[in-house]
Amino acid sequence: MRWTEEQYREYLKRKGKIDNEILDQEPKKSKYKNEKTIVDGIQFDSIKEAEYYCKLKILKKAGEIKDFGLQPRFELQPGFEKNGVKYQPITYVADFVIVNNDGTTDVVDVKGFETQVFKIKKKLFEYKYPELSLKVVK
Repeated sequence: MRWTEEQYREYLKRKGKIDNEILDQEPKKSKYKNEKTIVDGIQFDSIKEAEYYCKLKILKKAGEIKDFGLQPRFELQPGFEKNGVKYQPITYVADFVIVNNDGTTDVVDVKGFETQVFKIKKKLFEYKYPELSLKVVK
């Protein structure tokens, strides 16, 4: 016998394994009101990011760009240890990396608006990677 979601929730309530308040809550809304979207089996953090991905696919097919990648990771500051305390490295994960036909590389972040954390990481990125261009698409 297979239970419906409602039957399973009732079972968990009876067993005291789940709080009624948790079951009755609405799903948590995104802090920045973005809506996760799936395209080509890839989950994007926002509709705007998914649309940009589709645009890049068209540009590549048309020969306007050489290639592109998703979620490139950049180390802004290495991890270190001081006075017996280990500090994790500071990293920045962009949305896209684009290889242009002329061989230059653009790093792209799709944003609704720039947070303070992003502004600091952008400044660190620009300092550490002067050969790359970080572009913000709003």
